[in-house]
Amino acid sequence: MNKKQTGKKLLVDTIIELLKKEISLQEYNRYIKQLSFNEKLSKSDLVVFEVPNILVANWIKSKYSEKLAHLYEVKTGKKPKIEIKLKSKQKRGVKKEKILEIKKNVKKTILNPSFTFSSFVVGSSNQFAYTIAKSVSEKPGVVYNPVFIYGPTGLGKTHLIHAIGNNASEKGKVIIYATIEQFMNDFTYNLRNQSMDRFREKYRSCDILLIDDVQFLSNKIQTQEEFFHTFNELHNNGKQIILTSDKPPKMIAGLEERLKSRFEWGIKADITLPELETKIAIIKKKCEIDGIYLNNDIVNYIATNMGDNIREIESAIINLNAYASLMGQKITFDFAKNVMKEQIKERNANITLEDIINVISRELNIKPSEIKSKRRSKNIVEARRIGIYLARTLTPNSMPALASFFGMKDHTAVSHNMKKINEIIQNDENFKIRIDELKNMIISK
Repeated sequence: MNKKQTGKKLLVDTIIELLKKEISLQEYNRYIKQLSFNEKLSKSDLVVFEVPNILVANWIKSKYSEKLAHLYEVKTGKKPKIEIKLKSKQKRGVKKEKILEIKKNVKKTILNPSFTFSSFVVGSSNQFAYTIAKSVSEKPGVVYNPVFIYGPTGLGKTHLIHAIGNNASEKGKVIIYATIEQFMNDFTYNLRNQSMDRFREKYRSCDILLIDDVQFLSNKIQTQEEFFHTFNELHNNGKQIILTSDKPPKMIAGLEERLKSRFEWGIKADITLPELETKIAIIKKKCEIDGIYLNNDIVNYIATNMGDNIREIESAIINLNAYASLMGQKITFDFAKNVMKEQIKERNANITLEDIINVISRELNIKPSEIKSKRRSKNIVEARRIGIYLARTLTPNSMPALASFFGMKDHTAVSHNMKKINEIIQNDENFKIRIDELKNMIISK
């Protein structure tokens, strides 16, 4: 290697280090570390990087290439073109037509390469949706069409449709992914610029169309009209359509009946709130992927205190790890509680004593009035203790306030109950799990 090449490599290393400071450690480890500088192909106005697969190439090109070019300009005064190529070993044996098809796919859509079926944690709350998604990615346009996946925000709908796209794109299928907002923006732009042929070519020349958040089509009459014709064109040609929403088609207000009808032609799959075991598994999977170590106590604490929004849970884990890295601190249970207390406090701000009593009453089959009574039967005493414990844990109420609410003599009675239930939790793992489940139901209410 000559001096010029050595200097070129040193410059690249400097640029990568600058970029590393501007993005999260997870982003760097997951994507940027996979960049390999190609000195032979690079020139003064062209910097060539290689990556192991098309999904990572697609993602880096869309998210980081402009930033890399800017950092080069800052360091050298010249802004080069950044080119992301597949490593040669990935191309060997691939037909020329397939490479061209992949290039066409790269230009058309952006998929998150980390959203795969292997990184999706399956539980009873999402098993059906996962199975359907896996099936259509293997046989698009054949098994179920359209597929309509619905459920509350942050439970994995976007992950699943990206997984469909990633799996199918590896088989050479042309994928279009867009949120309904992006679809509407594209429609408005092309309508204004009298280039609707270009718009229709983009959305109708694909093997699989993935559309996120179709509930936002509500009351958008012009866009609904265009989407209706796009849907018909693709469906008539045997192309796969996958849609997501926060509610089933019939419950989307402001949506034309003819669209509701078409959305129900194929199969609907809902994703419900995850049970505690699934949340724990998701947290552990996230930690495994990102190289974060959290012991079981911390994992359980996050699962039972952070609600059901998986996106929020993953964000909390990333923030916790980033804070620990900045502080040079090992993530202990006390450290995790301290870092996350404001986030959890904010989540719990709207929990009332009535919320707690109602959940306990429903789950333990005891009337709310009995929990607050002075009756001493075993099941009522246990329910009352659980109520006191959860009220003390999840709300800012003082012990005197809780004594008044539960009809007790004074705060010493509350203190005695707290001591007793803490002893049971320490000695009875099944009881502890039951308490965690009740806490999770209250937080998710």
